[in-house]
Amino acid sequence: MSAVPVSPHPVVARVTERIAARSADRRAAYLGRIADARTRGPARGGLGCANLAHGFAACAPDVKLQLRGAVTPNIAIVSSYNDMLSAHAPLKDYPDVLKAAVAEAGGTAQFAGGVPAMCDGITQGRAGMELSLFSRDVIAMATAVALSHDMFDGALLLGVCDKIVPGLVIGALAFGHLPAILVPAGPMASGLPNAQKAAIRKRFAAGEIDRDELLAAEADSYHSSGTCTFYGTANSNQLLMEVMGLHLPGASFVPPHTELRDGLTRAAGRRVVEITDLRGEAYTPVGELLDERAFVNGVVALLATGGSTNHTLHLVAMAAAAGIELTWDDFDELSRVTPLLTRLYPNGTADVNHFHAAGGTGFLIRELIGAGLVHGDARTVGGASLAEYAVVPALDGGELTWTDAPATSGDAEVLRPAAEPFDEHGGLHTVDGNLGRAVVKVSAVPAERRTIEAPARVFGSQDELQAAFAAGELDGRDVVAVVRFQGPAANGMPELHKLTPPLGVLQDRGHRVALVTDGRMSGASGAVPAAIHVSPEAAAGGPLARVRDGDVVRLDADKGLLEVLVPDDEFAAREPVAPPSELTGGAVYGTGRELFGAFRRAVGPAERGAGVFGGVAG
Repeated sequence: MSAVPVSPHPVVARVTERIAARSADRRAAYLGRIADARTRGPARGGLGCANLAHGFAACAPDVKLQLRGAVTPNIAIVSSYNDMLSAHAPLKDYPDVLKAAVAEAGGTAQFAGGVPAMCDGITQGRAGMELSLFSRDVIAMATAVALSHDMFDGALLLGVCDKIVPGLVIGALAFGHLPAILVPAGPMASGLPNAQKAAIRKRFAAGEIDRDELLAAEADSYHSSGTCTFYGTANSNQLLMEVMGLHLPGASFVPPHTELRDGLTRAAGRRVVEITDLRGEAYTPVGELLDERAFVNGVVALLATGGSTNHTLHLVAMAAAAGIELTWDDFDELSRVTPLLTRLYPNGTADVNHFHAAGGTGFLIRELIGAGLVHGDARTVGGASLAEYAVVPALDGGELTWTDAPATSGDAEVLRPAAEPFDEHGGLHTVDGNLGRAVVKVSAVPAERRTIEAPARVFGSQDELQAAFAAGELDGRDVVAVVRFQGPAANGMPELHKLTPPLGVLQDRGHRVALVTDGRMSGASGAVPAAIHVSPEAAAGGPLARVRDGDVVRLDADKGLLEVLVPDDEFAAREPVAPPSELTGGAVYGTGRELFGAFRRAVGPAERGAGVFGGVAG
């Protein structure tokens, strides 16, 4: 029930060694801190009597008795449950299920705290989206608050979607001496086929159908509890957590409200007890598990599946929390040798349920290990190494078991072996030039569209672009749409997913089209070439602030170029355009944005993860 580890690919080995070398001092300092935080016996043993009594006051008598002693592991449950969001609604009953499972393994568990969970699908194109990226760091802080009571020997982290999982991980890494397992909820059943959904969105953007028809299609797509089924940031989260060793094997895409999902949830509760310090040799602190190998494995898995561009921010930020400096250059170099093994919407028409049925994560992990593209010896919460994750979970007489992943893909149009990829290279490229550095998701972009040279049309917001499209101002010509002042310091770096349909319509009409922005496009970006996360951002005086309408912009995703074809001296002499008045006239009000002014002032650049915690830990 394991893959056969092979020597790492030379590039994988080189990148891993380079990360370790550049991170050596910071990583050593981090590991030293978590070693100092490790105590002999439960940390609660060091609490004063009044402190400890407060910690177990609400517990049942038998749990109080256990928590008084020094031999029972006590597990924190931290959850993002709410019943508005489909992905998190299944988590409602998890605490009771997990408490029972922890008790079966000889431990105790307490619900330590909740973290916020907002939905980018709801806030797309709205003011609330300006809180979205910052919510990751709020979640990290809320996780730290939950774990701060010195009552716990391990953690079960319940979360699924975009900023929630990275936030939980960053928060847990502040308590890196504790074991932590991520407990997922699984995807909803497949709804309206993705190709049909995309076509309906384009028809609405073109004015061919009304809002009622669009809403009916969207309701048929997002129709029940569970994660949205397209391969955006939420499902990229799930796959990465498994490949990075923070899920139990095969846990990512089992549907909610099934016996198998319940079995996996219970198994997570039992397993976290087994890997606590109190249980000896299996001790697996999350800060040691998430090493350079784990982050390289996460990047490769993201590239091999054409996952969400948001993880060029989140993986960098999570690595920083572990004292590891991960850069976009690492992503780019790994992308050049990582084959694309999946076709999932928006990079294809299938969804994660089709991926799971075709062989899922177990098949993918075995292929990546066999090709030397991931470190099969990396640690996991489920066993000795990632090599043991080339399996699929099942129930046998009601008992959870794992069997070898299928030898062949169940659908070669969805999931392929490493020897027969959809593309020889991964799904993300880095581009550089006199406009700054940016990320391009190429897995959904045909090769002939990855290069464009066309006049710029400059916008200060996505609303301006949509208005220009509706007025017909973008018809009849090739265009590079430059949407600036969308970076983290300007307005929280909102996703600009609503630009995909109008730009897609222009492209379908035969025009060469591209997007260049210091904002985000998420895992839902599609077939329009888009250089996103441009850094430095316009609001920080980045080059985008000097671009003018009509400037010819060249984007070459394959050669790694992003440049404006204006003489260097002329371009440098231009006065940068000031941010819109609503970003410079004091506090930005509405939808809670005024509460996040300190975040906008403190946030780091996109290339360093767009976080507020001061860059790389160390």
